[in-house]
Amino acid sequence: MKISLFPLDVVLFPGAPLPLHIFEERYKKMIGECLEQNTAFGVVRAQQDGLAVIGCMARIVRVMQRYDDGRLDILCQGEQRFEIEMLDSSLEYLQADVLLVEDEGGPATREQREQCAALHFETMALAGMEMEAAHLSLDEPISFQLASALPADLGFKQQILSLRSDAERTSHLLQFYEAVLPKLRGSAAAQQGSKKNGRVM
Repeated sequence: MKISLFPLDVVLFPGAPLPLHIFEERYKKMIGECLEQNTAFGVVRAQQDGLAVIGCMARIVRVMQRYDDGRLDILCQGEQRFEIEMLDSSLEYLQADVLLVEDEGGPATREQREQCAALHFETMALAGMEMEAAHLSLDEPISFQLASALPADLGFKQQILSLRSDAERTSHLLQFYEAVLPKLRGSAAAQQGSKKNGRVM
């Protein structure tokens, strides 16, 4: 299938929200066509050496604001992943022939999800970030949801997006948490110690 592409310095995951401010003329036209035809477009990470091979379809959920000069604020949501087969630069904006990507392996176990979620919330808390626990269901795969909220570099997020099973993604996330948490815990303990050592004058 052929889709319109929006290269961005971001990794979009299935189910994740993506607010966008549309100001370039070519993307005003592209988004206008998506709205008119009720079609999704592809978000793909723009890297230094070109575009990532794996991206994610984005569906426009809502037009938040229209400006007099044609600019738009829109809210999108990630849908299926895709793999770029061939780029097409015949229009003002980039298009690509893509294949939709499906998982090939099985999901993580409930125990792995519970462990991953617990480490995730600890990581987020120590990093000074918040995530709504009420929206996290351990009865279904959570790897995309966790990876989207994670304070990690885009290279790691792109790797997670490209993996073909929830079990693999969950395993990679567990390794990430186990690598960063000792440093975060140490930093938090040091801060707590410095507070105890201080005194009010």
